[in-house]
This record gives sequence, structure tokens and C-alpha cells, in this order.
Amino acid sequence: MALWLVRAGSHGEFEKKFIEDGLVFATWEDLDVDFRTLATKEQFRQALEDTYPDAPKGRITNHLGQLWAFGHEMLVGDWVAMPLKKKAVIAFGEIKSEYKYFPGAKDPFYHGRKVKWLSSEVPRSVFDQDLLYSFGAFMTICKIQRNDAENRVRAIAANGWKSTGTLVLDEGVVDGEGVDLERLAMDQIAKLIIAKFKGHGMERLVEAILQAQGYTTFRTEKGPDKGIDILAASGPQGFGSPRICVQVKSSDTPVDHPTLQQLVGSMQSVGADFGLLVSWGGFKSSVDKVYAQHFFKVRLWDQDALIEELLRQYDKLEEDIRTELPLKRIWTLASPDETD
Repeated sequence: MALWLVRAGSHGEFEKKFIEDGLVFATWEDLDVDFRTLATKEQFRQALEDTYPDAPKGRITNHLGQLWAFGHEMLVGDWVAMPLKKKAVIAFGEIKSEYKYFPGAKDPFYHGRKVKWLSSEVPRSVFDQDLLYSFGAFMTICKIQRNDAENRVRAIAANGWKSTGTLVLDEGVVDGEGVDLERLAMDQIAKLIIAKFKGHGMERLVEAILQAQGYTTFRTEKGPDKGIDILAASGPQGFGSPRICVQVKSSDTPVDHPTLQQLVGSMQSVGADFGLLVSWGGFKSSVDKVYAQHFFKVRLWDQDALIEELLRQYDKLEEDIRTELPLKRIWTLASPDETD
């Protein structure tokens, strides 16, 4: 058995389809040819050259390796990991079929494999940094095999998708060609945040961000908070609007719809105009389904949203927070997408 990385479009635009259809696709545009008729790599290369006559040879070779694996090397029973672009989570599934060709399908969904999704919302923070390096490969399709990756992921699954506390190995090596440096930087910052601000410390970090945004805040005491961790309002005394009720969840477990409903009730009890629900472990699909009903009153911050706001406000944060989270802004070349 093997563990494969798959991506649902360069911007995650196909993630919903992959999950709802129970399929993973090789989403190369215009490639309407049955891979089963391409019995050799030479035949496969010729089909790619015919489809993309202006593509450089290196890009054709890159495509060939990924698509040959999808059509001929993946096996029923292998697992797939699909890092989501719009959430700080990774979906995992088990391949349930051989390669399937869908003639006449809407471009680019000609090539697929059935998948049983085991979980579509495993927080990235569950995984050691070396695995996150591999999940950050730029390739659309590749096998993840370094550092006993498959067995470690299966062990995490057997542990209820909770970290098993395995040793981080060989962090600097990734599977596939190239790596998403921005994603890896976010993961490293996330690891530092959870190390420094686990539990109630997360409330302190969120409060510091709100203060940097210009709000006056009140943080409740530790213990049962009935859905209120922080109150924030504009103005030097906190008497202005908007008035915000904040609930912070620092665990790796995605929060569900009842937690959102609790926040809405808390907003009403304290006369808040708006609510902010912060969940380090992200949000279950039950929250996604009803979020539109609360869009004009509630905002959701998952791990990525929290870090993005932290980076926006970093220079305005109090010195003690910046000391605990020493970050440096750098510039790097943007890598062109050569895999879709």
C-alpha cells in the first residue's frame, strides 16, 4: 500500500466536487484520452505532446510522471492525502477503484478514481513538520514515502486523527519537485503558536490581535465561560461600536454547529453587535452549511485566518507577544504553477 498526495486544482477550486462525488480526478485541461490505451510511457508522452504542442519538454516530462502514476501505479487500497487550500486541514481517503475514464465529461474531469473519504477535516497541526513538508510539495499528484509517512498517517488515523507524538525526522527533504514555501512558513508559525499559546493562552493571543486592531477588550476569567472568552468594542473605554463577543477554541478538534449557536446566544445575552468564533482545529461541515445564515453577524477564524490576521497586525502587537513569536518578513520568488 502507498500514500499519495493529490490536489484539487491550483486554487482548491475542485475540493468540494472531489469530496461530494467521492472521487479524485487528474484535472489536466483538454486531455480527453483514455489512459488505458496508453500502455507505455512513450505512448503517453506522445499523447501529451499532441495535446500540449507548445509545452516545454520539461513540463511534458513533469506531467508524464504524475499522470502515469495516476493511471497505472495507484492501487485499490492506497490512501490519498488532499491538503485543502481554503482551510488549514487535510482530507484523507482510501482508493476504491481502478482508473476510470469518463468520455464526454465536463473538462477537466475525464480521469478519476473512486475514493472513500475517511476524514475531510484533519487539522494540519496534527502532523509533524516533516510530514507537512511532504504535504507541501507543489506536485498535483505524487507518492509520499519518506520517513515512514504512510504508516505514521495510518497510526494517526487509528488514534482518532489525533497526534501520536512521533519524532520529527529529516525535516528538510520533501517528496516531489518544489515546495510551497508560503504554506510551510504558515505551518512553522502554527507550530510555534500552539507551543506558546495552547489552551487559555490562545485567548491572550486573540485579545492582543484585537487590541492591535484598535479595540478595547475584556477577557473573562478561566473556567466555564458560557460561550464568552473576550468582549471587544471600539473606543478608548470600549463604549463604542461595533461590540464583539469572542469565543476561542484552541484544541485540534474542529468545532460543530452547536458551538456556533452558543456564540449567537451569547451575543444576544451581552448585547453584542457581532461575534467572532476562533477555532484552531477549524470547523466541521455542519458549520459550513449554516454559515451563510450568520454571515452578517459572525466571523469564523480557523488556524490560517488567525495567522493571517496576526501577520497583518504584527508590527502593532505588544512587545511581549512579539518576543514570544519572533517573526521576520522576507521576500522570495513566486513559483509558477507547472503542474495543472
